[in-house]
Amino acid sequence: MLSWAIGFLVIAVVAAAFGFYGLADVSVYAAKIIFIVFLVLGILSFLGSIFLRKK
Repeated sequence: MLSWAIGFLVIAVVAAAFGFYGLADVSVYAAKIIFIVFLVLGILSFLGSIFLRKK
């Protein structure tokens, strides 16, 4: 999922370099959303592994 966010960020940079600012805006927005989802799932996974650890 992190690779998707980086991919969208690269697409945004390339689109902005060629003047496609609408595509760049959409790509940056998608990269932000995917990165936030990545962070939330990572934190939930970390907390789940701490609290649900078998003793």
